[in-house]
Amino acid sequence: MAELISKEGNKVEFKVTVPAAEVNRAYEQVWAGLARDVRVPGFRPGKAPRKVLEGRVGKGYVEQEVRDRLLQVHYPQGARDLKLNLVDATIDPADVVSGQAFDFTVKGETYPVTTLGDWKAAQMTATSPEITDEVLGRTLADLQERNATFESVDRAIEATDQVTIEEQGEEGGTYPVYLDVAEAHVREALLGKHKGDTVEITVPAHQHGDHEHAEHTVTVVVQDVKTKQLQELDDAFAASLNFENLERLRTDLKAELERRAQQEGDTARREEFITHLVEGMTVEIPRALLDTRRESMMAEIKDDLGRQGVQWGEYESFMQEQGKLDEFMADLAKNAETRVRRDLALEQLAEDLKVQVSDAEFNQTMNGLAQANNMTAQQLRTQLGPNGLNNYYASILREKGLQTAIAQLTAPAAVADAAPAEAAQSDEAQADAPEAAQTEEVQTEGEKTE
Repeated sequence: MAELISKEGNKVEFKVTVPAAEVNRAYEQVWAGLARDVRVPGFRPGKAPRKVLEGRVGKGYVEQEVRDRLLQVHYPQGARDLKLNLVDATIDPADVVSGQAFDFTVKGETYPVTTLGDWKAAQMTATSPEITDEVLGRTLADLQERNATFESVDRAIEATDQVTIEEQGEEGGTYPVYLDVAEAHVREALLGKHKGDTVEITVPAHQHGDHEHAEHTVTVVVQDVKTKQLQELDDAFAASLNFENLERLRTDLKAELERRAQQEGDTARREEFITHLVEGMTVEIPRALLDTRRESMMAEIKDDLGRQGVQWGEYESFMQEQGKLDEFMADLAKNAETRVRRDLALEQLAEDLKVQVSDAEFNQTMNGLAQANNMTAQQLRTQLGPNGLNNYYASILREKGLQTAIAQLTAPAAVADAAPAEAAQSDEAQADAPEAAQTEEVQTEGEKTE
């Protein structure tokens, strides 16, 4: 049960009381997990007494696990019950005791008051690319190119050849060069040469990473020259791509291109609508909200760099040396404000439409996300934490509101209710896309968040 204690402006405080039965259920879940995962010498799996298990992990560990489970469920639920959209919050939990109710208080800041313009007047004019015979032909030609073979020839090097060269010097090596995609200075140096020729390649001055390389010359020896062989566009070619025949390849490829084109158009119209929504809204954004989002984005950047083996301090110093740090920080602040404005607009849209996300919907989405990341739902909840779960719920609510609004603008009311399900089916269809349609002619971009 959630009880509002105070609300002044954007500041809010509320209390949540979790019944003793829920507390006992959480204890049982934690003990069951410990019995399953903790191995105790002398006891079969799952048979060790609780006192023994507690002795191995500590009483404080059990209580913390129970407390975390209760907060993960009842903090977001309490916020939803009180219809509070929290930016962030501080949670003050009481002690958790088996057989007793569990209380915790939450102090946080809600999103600012947002007023939307007349979004029902939005005009979405973006169209899907047309899949013509010419587009289909280019796609098939691209498939031929990507499935080409190479055969050695005894002649001068031509523009579409694959050339194997051996770079001279201590750091040299042997590697292939595809002339149709090679840099101009490499292509010009090798064209017309023969197998066995020694070639001087002048590499122009360039910057690679944080190093400036002056113009220099590389000596290579041509080891082999191979010409590109394209397969005939026939039933045998289709069969090599696991299609019954060429006609089936054409039919399935065109259907996939049309699906992607439709998806690209849908994405463009979504962006048109969101832009209209944001431009028409009225809101005063607290500086603290912008700062929080900027800090969150900075943390993501640091994590990404860390996964690439780069420390933020090193990257910051490099940008400082290049005179780009101020520009980077300005772009970060601008992107943070853009994201906040989008979120505020979509939050208000969902509220105006009285959109709701049921516990069943939320849990189903959580389970799907957990499976996609090879985690259990409980592991995902623990990783996200109470605030993360609340934010994830808000993101689902925003997406559902957006789908509902666009459905109302583009289809009769009877179809509007089916929009979320249709969107889910579209996502499932994308996962089943034929590999042969991975082409550059029609690409579908995900929702832009920058």
